Amino acid sequence: MKKRAIGFMLTMLFAWSIQGQVPTNQYFSREIPEKADKELQFFAFFINQGVASNMYAKSEFLKGQVVGRLFGDNTTATSDSLTSKYFEQRLIPFFIYQPKLFNGKALLRASFEIDWTWGDAAYGVGGNLGSGISADQVNLQTQNIEIELNPSKGWYINLGLQRLFDTPYNPYRTVFDKMTTTGYRLAYWGTDGVGISVRKDWDFSRIKAGYYQLYENATEQNDDVSLLELTGEKDISRAWKWGLSAYWLRDRASGKGGVSILGQGLNSLLSSYNGTYFFRYGDVPYKADIYWLGTFFGRNTEHWLDPWMVTGFVNVNMGKADTLLNKTVSQSEWTKANDFLGLAANLRVSYRYGQTLSDAITLDMLYSTGDADGLKDGRYSGVITGNQWASPGAIFISSGSYILMPHGNVVNRFTPAICDISNMGYGLTASTLSFSKGIIPNRLNAKVGGAFALSNVQPKNGGFLMGTELNGAIMYNFGPFMSLELHGAYLMLGDFYDSKENSHGSSVNGDLDKRPANPWTAFVVFKWLMF
Repeated sequence: MKKRAIGFMLTMLFAWSIQGQVPTNQYFSREIPEKADKELQFFAFFINQGVASNMYAKSEFLKGQVVGRLFGDNTTATSDSLTSKYFEQRLIPFFIYQPKLFNGKALLRASFEIDWTWGDAAYGVGGNLGSGISADQVNLQTQNIEIELNPSKGWYINLGLQRLFDTPYNPYRTVFDKMTTTGYRLAYWGTDGVGISVRKDWDFSRIKAGYYQLYENATEQNDDVSLLELTGEKDISRAWKWGLSAYWLRDRASGKGGVSILGQGLNSLLSSYNGTYFFRYGDVPYKADIYWLGTFFGRNTEHWLDPWMVTGFVNVNMGKADTLLNKTVSQSEWTKANDFLGLAANLRVSYRYGQTLSDAITLDMLYSTGDADGLKDGRYSGVITGNQWASPGAIFISSGSYILMPHGNVVNRFTPAICDISNMGYGLTASTLSFSKGIIPNRLNAKVGGAFALSNVQPKNGGFLMGTELNGAIMYNFGPFMSLELHGAYLMLGDFYDSKENSHGSSVNGDLDKRPANPWTAFVVFKWLMF
């Protein structure tokens, strides 16, 4: 039978190539093509939203994509007279090829990203653009190209450009919401990276090890950035889970590579964009070894066993950085620039009072240490995350905040007031409280919430209070994974943004001589996860 099928397919292909004709529909109703098609699966996530806001980027060169901290070097600002109004759209297509030849033991995944703001550009080349009249823009961004091998039960080997998430779960076999509420909740690593990861899943425990090449630079030189991880989690009881992790980042790039002209690493301009700490080493080379040791836990993480869900983590970053005394002397003359010792902790508690997951009250608290004297004492005592090397490299999008801290309903503009949990090295004490209700269960949902944050270190001539946010949303589900939503948020900035380093202001508030206008946003969004 197989020989006949193969012979039939070859005969048809040969006939079509001779005749130069498009095959008619009759061939697609036959058994052989239908079986072959099942080896290839297609998924996609579509989001289209209309936004009104008083936040904007002052630089005309950043109309395609704006990522980073509000009031940072990405030129983002707020206005008490101007209103940004725009529509933006994203499609993330996902293809999975699983040949029957390997009986489920090997598959290929490929995901891409196509973004634009309506009417932005046409007949050009570049990411995050392409919906101007006539369109015809070259815009296809590669997210993931990786293979997954399953040599035996519970073993998974992922090779290639893949998800780099700081949780113990397989990002390709776990719903995304769970990734944002377990492990470190993407607060340290929430991006894509090329490398190899190996995981083993048992019934009541799981472990993952990975190696990622973040930047290669010159192949013949020792100027790379690489990351190693080891993460494990065990089910302590039916409800409780507990895990441990260790990460090691080896940075020998001295800022080479990275995002556009910004570079990457400890002393790159990327820090001022992403809201991380800027290590002022100057233009001399450096080498750094940074370690993260942490623990995380969760109770009833799917929120189905009973009304209470609890998750949390504690993570410590440590290590040291050395700089070259003089670039012209021997590479052996290194001196210690500083060491690292910072800590972050999180606790999230949710109570489900109704029959659906939308009937819940959630409190989310976050703490990160700050550094009050810079590197004067030879130590950086703040937090370090993946945002030091990527834009963005970490996305803490599940707190319930919209402006004060980031949220996930974004396409081309990702500009929260606190883009990184290090808060530029000042540290952070923050909390959010939200109340959600399924007005019509699983059909019409509503949410109201608030967020509050303090800086643990005062900026120059500024205060501790960063701001207080009020937000709300109403969401209608047309069917499985298709919804229309209306969201709004308003942030009252605190005296943290009164900071002045000179007569013009400071880097905290976009170099203004007064506190910026309070940011606000409102948007209606249509989402569809199709499969």
